Amino acid sequence: MNDATTSAPRDIVIELSGATLGGELAVPAGARGLVVFVHGSGSSRFSPRNRQVARYFNGEGLATLLFDLLTGEEHRVDERTREFRFDIPLLANRLAQVLDWLAAQPALAELRTGLFGASTGAAAALIAAAERPAGVAAVVSRGGRTDLAGAAVTRVAAPVLLIVGEFDEDVLELNRATAAALCAPHELSVVPGATHLFEEPGALDAVARLAGDWFSACLR
Repeated sequence: MNDATTSAPRDIVIELSGATLGGELAVPAGARGLVVFVHGSGSSRFSPRNRQVARYFNGEGLATLLFDLLTGEEHRVDERTREFRFDIPLLANRLAQVLDWLAAQPALAELRTGLFGASTGAAAALIAAAERPAGVAAVVSRGGRTDLAGAAVTRVAAPVLLIVGEFDEDVLELNRATAAALCAPHELSVVPGATHLFEEPGALDAVARLAGDWFSACLR
C-alpha cells in the first residue's frame, strides 16, 4: 500500500433526470483513477463491505464514489415490496446517468473510471459498460449476478475481472458462463474458502487486493 494522502470522504448530491441520489466521494492526492461502486440488491452507499474495499482503494491511490442507486422514497418502497432491487434496466440506466454526470465534473472528468459491482449491481455495471464504452475502462464483479446482464456482456469492451467465493457454487457457475460469453479481456478469480458475502476471515481483504490490482493496471 502506498502513502497517498486521501481527502476525507465527503457527501455529495448527484442530480439526474428524474432522480436525486446521495453519494460519498473520496479523492486521494494524485489519484490514478476513479472506482464507482455499484451495490447489490437491498443495499446502499453505506454497505460495510463496499466501504471497507473503498478505503483500501483510497490507500492505493484510487478515488472512489459510493452512491445510492435508488432515491430515498424508492428505497423505502423497496424495503417493503422489493420491487426495485431486481429492476436491472432501471439500475443500469441510473448508473449510466451517473457516468454521464461524472464526465461533466471538471475535477473528475480526466480520471479513467472503473466499475465495482456486487451481486445484482454487477449486472448493472456490465450493462452500463456496454452502453458507455468510452466512459468505462475496467469492470470488477464481486459475487455478481452477472447472468442478469443478459446479452449485454457480449458488447462489453472494458477488461472484466469476475471474483467469486469458492463455496458460492451457484454464482460461480453463473460467472463461468459469463466468462465464456465475454469478448473483452477477462479473468475469473475464485477466493478459496469464501462464500457469497466473503464474510470469512481474510476473504474480503483478498477481494480488495485482487480488485485493486486490476483497477491499478487498467486505470493508469
